[in-house]
Amino acid sequence: MSKTWIIPDIHGCIATLELMVEQQIKPEKTDRMIFLGDYIDRGPDSKGVVDFIMKLQEDGYNISALKGNHEDFCVKAWEADKNRESFIGIKTKSYPQKEWELNGGIQTLESFGAIWPSEIPEKYIRWMESLEYFVETEKFIAVHAGLNFNLDDPFSDTRSMLWIREFRVKPEKINNKILVHGHNPVNLELIDMTIRKENPDFIDLDNGIYVNNVPGYGNLVVLEINSMEYKVQTVVDEIYDNKSY
Repeated sequence: MSKTWIIPDIHGCIATLELMVEQQIKPEKTDRMIFLGDYIDRGPDSKGVVDFIMKLQEDGYNISALKGNHEDFCVKAWEADKNRESFIGIKTKSYPQKEWELNGGIQTLESFGAIWPSEIPEKYIRWMESLEYFVETEKFIAVHAGLNFNLDDPFSDTRSMLWIREFRVKPEKINNKILVHGHNPVNLELIDMTIRKENPDFIDLDNGIYVNNVPGYGNLVVLEINSMEYKVQTVVDEIYDNKSY
């Protein structure tokens, strides 16, 4: 029987992702991997993470890659930089670039060997732009951040899919399916309790892969939704000191 894996926020932690995929998931091409976004920022090799996922796609693996708010940061910074003119020969940072850098964009630029967002090769930006906002399976809705259940149609608000942090699930608005998301780091105990709960409304898989020295955080947690079994890979990448989440 084929498997369906949901993989949350990776944040540039390529070594951790490689260990999870190659040693724990060990996917067949009949399996499906749903990535929840936030491939970049904060960790040491955002380019490596995107290259890894793009290679899986090129090799014929069944990949669904969703967009996260950090990809949104990057695309907006790239576009603003492309359209920005220098003043008397001096180029300054755009507001989108400054905002992105405050949220881990500096590490992404370094991974591309870039100083300016516009130096990131366009193929990566086009890939980020093409990412899906959500995926629906027989029993689950997968999205990066969550849904705006205050609306009659939660799927009409794509910004909330990338950015929302607080929401109360109204199952009747998503055909009584389970919402699986990342974006908002929670500890391992809560993740375990939610997955083991009978018919949970939602499952937050983000364990804060970039969170240093906080008990219960700092892992990549991956869920196989047919068996409801999950795997944990402790981060092995060197993360800069960032306790803000």
